[in-house]
Amino acid sequence: MDRQELISQIKEKRSFLCVGLDTDIKKIPQHLLSSDDPVYTFNKAIIDATAPYCIAYKPNLAFYECGGLDGWKSLDKTIRYLQTNYPHHFIIADAKRGDIGNTSKMYARCFFEEMGVDALTVAPYMGEDSVTPFLEYPGKWVIVLALTSNKGSQDFQLTKDSEGERLFEKVLKKSQQWADADRMMYVVGATQGKMFEDIRKVVPDHFLLVPGIGAQGGSLEEVCKYGMTKDCGLIVNSSRAIIYADNTERFAEVAAEKAKEVQQQMAALLKE
Repeated sequence: MDRQELISQIKEKRSFLCVGLDTDIKKIPQHLLSSDDPVYTFNKAIIDATAPYCIAYKPNLAFYECGGLDGWKSLDKTIRYLQTNYPHHFIIADAKRGDIGNTSKMYARCFFEEMGVDALTVAPYMGEDSVTPFLEYPGKWVIVLALTSNKGSQDFQLTKDSEGERLFEKVLKKSQQWADADRMMYVVGATQGKMFEDIRKVVPDHFLLVPGIGAQGGSLEEVCKYGMTKDCGLIVNSSRAIIYADNTERFAEVAAEKAKEVQQQMAALLKE
């Protein structure tokens, strides 16, 4: 999916919601555990219920890798289901990969050739040659970690060099030499609030993937106030607040209600 297709989906649905598929078999409704593949059964129901209200899905790889081979099978089936039934939804593999070039090539082959996802989150700590192998695939997106929402982000991301430039700003500036706004996005946590102003000074046109609203306490209004562009420029993720909103046989119905609530907020913010 290219940039213009993504913008078109946002305008058509009046939404920039991404539903995070952080599916933990220990948290899904008990009645699903008797199915052959509980994780996939849960995901399929969540996807069918929330698809009208979101433009993207983001499976977090850790929640599947912990299940070994069965977990990978659940992930693969989930991605295939999305590609077959909801081809206009953007699929982000939240894997946070990033290693020496040879290893990154294999990660890129895995996610872009074998799985066929649209985008992959990447850690830039090892520099250019650890990221550029992911950029060898036309039409695929690399989403670089910039300023995250966790408490530990202050340990490194906000540290300053001798000239007062913070590490996340250095990442934003340097990485723009590797790809433009049609190929690269950045992860910025919703809890960073007014810091989005500083982000936009460096990357005024790039899309930002924003986790942290809902269960993590980030403010959608604040994210939009400081981070939205004329093309929206935001993909805002919500995971737990939607997929675990209910633990009964109504779980999918309640997830749809929560997703619709967020979509309606987004529609109002886009209109403004």
